[in-house]
Amino acid sequence: MHPFTSPGSPIPSLASSKQEATPQLGVLCLSGSLGGLELNSLKFASWMRERGWRVTFFAPAATPLAQWAEDWLVPLETPAVRRGLAMPLLAWALKQQVERLRIDVLVVTQNKDLALATLVKSLLGGRLRIIYQQHMQLGRPKRSLVHTLRFRLVDAWLTPLPGLAREVTRLTRFAAERLHVVPLGLPIEQFAPPTRTAAQARHELALPATGRLLGILGRFDDGKGQDFVIDTLHHLRQEMGHDVGLVLMGEPTRNEGDDYLHHLQRQVARLGLSAYVHFRGFRADPAVFYQAIDVFVLASENETYGMVTLEALAAGVPVVATATGGTLELVTHDQTGLLYPHRDVAACARAVRHTLANPAATAQRVARARLESRRYSHHRQCALTEAVIRGLEPVASRAAGHPAAPGATPAAFSSAPPR
Repeated sequence: MHPFTSPGSPIPSLASSKQEATPQLGVLCLSGSLGGLELNSLKFASWMRERGWRVTFFAPAATPLAQWAEDWLVPLETPAVRRGLAMPLLAWALKQQVERLRIDVLVVTQNKDLALATLVKSLLGGRLRIIYQQHMQLGRPKRSLVHTLRFRLVDAWLTPLPGLAREVTRLTRFAAERLHVVPLGLPIEQFAPPTRTAAQARHELALPATGRLLGILGRFDDGKGQDFVIDTLHHLRQEMGHDVGLVLMGEPTRNEGDDYLHHLQRQVARLGLSAYVHFRGFRADPAVFYQAIDVFVLASENETYGMVTLEALAAGVPVVATATGGTLELVTHDQTGLLYPHRDVAACARAVRHTLANPAATAQRVARARLESRRYSHHRQCALTEAVIRGLEPVASRAAGHPAAPGATPAAFSSAPPR
């Protein structure tokens, strides 16, 4: 396993060399939804393009993800998604697209697409490098023969946190030397310094001009805990006498209906909070959300890698978060935010009250959080990924049965485009 470098240390980059033969990259995400994983996948493709790489993004046709790729002018291919027994047909079609586009490296961002990607690699006789960019926890062990054989065809596994790397080691037989900790990136410049005043942000979102506002951002899903935050708001108002409101920004998960959203709306009405809870739709630019609120509350049941948490830290918003999952690695209690036990309404309310009632201590946590958020810059993610690409084992060497020398760089990957 290769840990990422510490803040301030040199980041390996291919950009310093003269460009000779830049590998063509493909980024594969065949999800029909539009959530954090999907957006992060498209953002990564766009950032690598901005750095000069030749990138093609693969997404299903007639989906929000494909539409966004077109809007962002990211070169797009839309394979007809087939699962189950029909997957070989998709693999053959994708193999032809990879050949036509001369793609050398395929970055896979969704676990369930790995079976497809490794089948494509087999159809190509191994003439494709596969990088798995992990976004979600593994959940259950994947040490079976099928998983082991599949993972052997993965050339590099990028996991965003050290804790997730330990999970990969524990739950799979993946080779440790091909496992790299590469944090998922965040465009820090988008969130700091703020581009609006709080008053301007609230006006833009049609929110009350005065009063304290809590906020939670994410798709409306029971795993995200919006119902819990509504209960916390009720506790703050009824039990603690705090005049605070709440902004819920997001949209239902695509193809899963809006039952949970309706449940939240009924909950708000039942608790008499209609005047204090504000539902707002998803926005491509979330910075305005953070600039409008006073405290960000994360209530997810088990967030793998809370990109919204990192956004709040970078935006200078005090964070109160559930002490579960990857959040324990992103937020240090009483240093960069406040943590509370999962689903403990009273504890969450106390953390919010402490945040609002102690501005000096809160400001210190916010300052430390902003410094810490720099290690999650998207420039760093891209540079570390470029270093992994540079270190990929040459096809010819593997085919001949000879391991590459330590640090050897494939000729086609020996340089990268300037930033």
